[in-house]
Amino acid sequence: MTPAKMTPDDGSDRDARTASAGLFSRRGRLRWVARRLIMVCVLALAVLFGGFLWFANAVTSLKAPDGVKADAIVVLTGGYLRIEQALGLLRDGAGKRLLISGAHPSTTPTQIRKVTAASPDLFKCCVDIGYDAIDTIGNANEISRWIRDHGYKSILVVTNNYHMPRSLHELRRADPQTEFIPYPVINSDLTRKAWFTEPDVLRTMLSEYGKVVLATMRDWFGIYRGTGLRTEDAAQSAAKSAP
Repeated sequence: MTPAKMTPDDGSDRDARTASAGLFSRRGRLRWVARRLIMVCVLALAVLFGGFLWFANAVTSLKAPDGVKADAIVVLTGGYLRIEQALGLLRDGAGKRLLISGAHPSTTPTQIRKVTAASPDLFKCCVDIGYDAIDTIGNANEISRWIRDHGYKSILVVTNNYHMPRSLHELRRADPQTEFIPYPVINSDLTRKAWFTEPDVLRTMLSEYGKVVLATMRDWFGIYRGTGLRTEDAAQSAAKSAP
């Protein structure tokens, strides 16, 4: 019996199988790339998890300072408890003037005063309300503009404890010359409870941490996120749509 002759196609198939085996072998290129990708993913997850632990520790350990004073006070809207706290600081002389940043355009000073039971005289003399900010970036820009108009050097920042790291990040980015002093509003003492077992609290912490990470990456890569101001963003949109 004569042996079967090898055709050119048989040789090319064998070469293809050999090349494929080489790619997926223990020392093949694809396995090398896969191992490196897995290592990068594991490292990235470890960094993110470690960052979250740092963020959670920073938030839960925040405490309102005693006897603190600054040139002025700002409060980022998001609940009347924040505004009540800021008005209390203003009444106690912790700052000369107060800016309520990011109020809804339909909210009047009278409504805020009545809900917070603030003194009409205090409101009339020493409280400003900003309606231009639509997010935390807008808060920072609105506050920075207000600081420049009044020439303040030190500012007491009032917002919730979980919102404080991102607020300070945006404020210091918008106005690196001013000293921003955190005054966290603490709804519940997270150091005395297993907050990570409560879905709502954990969801809030994870969401806020994700926003901090995105804000940091945005600054690293120089990504433009807009001004966060109603008037300027509207003007830019109108300019882009104009013929």
